[in-house]
This record gives sequence, structure tokens and C-alpha cells, in this order.
Amino acid sequence: MESPAPAGEPAEEETTLVVVTGLSGGGRSTVARALENVGYYVVDNLPQALMLDMAELAVKAGGAARRTAMVLDVRSRAFSTDLAGAIRELKDRRFHPRVVFVDADDEVLIRRFESVRRSHPLQGDGRLADGIAVERELLEEARDQADVIIDTSQLNVNQLRRRVEELFAGEDARRLRVTVLSFGFKYGLPPDADFVLDARFLPNPYWVPELREHTGREEAVSAYVLGQEGADEFVAAYADLVNATTAGFEREGKRYLTVAVGCTGGKHRSVAITEELAGRLRQSGIAANAQHRDLGRE
Repeated sequence: MESPAPAGEPAEEETTLVVVTGLSGGGRSTVARALENVGYYVVDNLPQALMLDMAELAVKAGGAARRTAMVLDVRSRAFSTDLAGAIRELKDRRFHPRVVFVDADDEVLIRRFESVRRSHPLQGDGRLADGIAVERELLEEARDQADVIIDTSQLNVNQLRRRVEELFAGEDARRLRVTVLSFGFKYGLPPDADFVLDARFLPNPYWVPELREHTGREEAVSAYVLGQEGADEFVAAYADLVNATTAGFEREGKRYLTVAVGCTGGKHRSVAITEELAGRLRQSGIAANAQHRDLGRE
């Protein structure tokens, strides 16, 4: 066996490891998705015997792998039954894993398995309750080692996700990011749009000879579009709409919102409105950026 790494090893100190385990049906998959949402590289169903190897790979890989989560369940014990020992070995090698244990009342676990008509991985020929009891016994020591125990008995999926984000994400990672996207209706709707805005009610700069060859990113076109009757009210109304819905989207776990602004060709009106709307959203504290799908296509 290799000797322990030197104390204070910088790479290991900079690597954040999370070990997720717990009762089947307790919510490990939701925890894993929540960790992915806040920037963790998640390895699901990792055999316990490979935990140390995975930790060392994370150090060597660097980058996104510096925040790695390893999710283990009863299937992982095909290679080993000593999860608590594997966690101790990580600590002995100067890693500092945070162990998350998801739990729930037996009655809740039984209802969850019955609702999806699945058997418990450890019940064999017995009842669901038998499989849960066996798993509890196997995981008893790992539960005792846990840094965080999350009882999901009274939590829905969104509440569990928020709990994980509160524990492992900074404020920026939990924020909604808004893309304001200009497009031309003649090229089709953006398939990923959450909101679609139609700027074709405004006069088209295409019919102004001195503006035709310019785009909505240029001052002359932008001033022309935004100076039209109803343009300012249009931008303000949708800025208010996004501001009013942002907190709710964040509570529901949405991390990316696309607001599509269309005009005929995606060159003048939609581009100017997109730039203005993205700027107003940033001024109100929303992480917003402007993109232009069809600019330059004509």
C-alpha cells in the first residue's frame, strides 16, 4: 500500500470531494443532479474499492474535476461492503471528503418503492421492509461518519434540491442566468426559448435606406428602434416580467432562461431590443447576456 501523501499537499487541499450515500429510495439521484447543477463532476454508482483512485484522478485532472462527487449505493457493494473503511482511507490520504447521507422513514421508503412498482435491491424473496432493514444495517457505520444527514421523508424533489444547493453552492451558482436571444421569424423559432417576444410591431429600419445595411447593435439603428412609439414600454414590460419570475424559477431549480426576441430577419429591431433588454436586466442584478442567432445571415 502506498504511503500517505505529504501533509499539506496543495492539489489535494484544493480538491473538493463529496461522497453521497444513503438508503435506496432516499433521494440520492436528486442529490446527484443538484450537485451537477452547482458545478460538481458527479460519478454515479462508483464501486467503493475505486473511491481512492477516483479522488486521485480528480486531483490530477484539475479543472472541473476539482469539485467531484461520488455517489454510492447498494449496487456499488458488488466490489466491497466496507464503505466506512473506504471513507477512512480517503481521510488517511489527506483528502477531506464531505459525506452526505440521505435517509427517510421506512414507511416513506416503502411508499416510494410501491409507487414505481420496484423491489428493493436487497429484499430477495422477502418483503420491502426486509430489504430496507438489511440496508440500514449495512450503512449504519457510514451514517455515523456522515457530515450531513438529510432526512427526505417530508421533502419533495425541489425542496431536496434546494437543500443540497444551500449546502454546496455559492450564491452565484444558484442564480438564474438569462440569455436574451435575437432571431428572425423567417428562419424559424428558437426551440429552446422560454419566452418569445415579437418586435415586428415596430417600424422596420430595413425600409430606411441609410439604416438598411447596418444592424441593431449600431447606435443609429438602436436609436431609431428604441425611439419608436411603444418601444420603451415594450422593453420595460418584459424586463418587469423577467424580474417578477426570476425568484420563482430559481426556487423551482431552473438555472437557465432564454428570452427570444424576434423580428422579420433578425438584423435590426430584434437585435436592438435584445441588447437593451439584456442591459436593463443586468442593471436590476440579473445575470443576463445578449446573443444574436441570425445576425449576419442575410
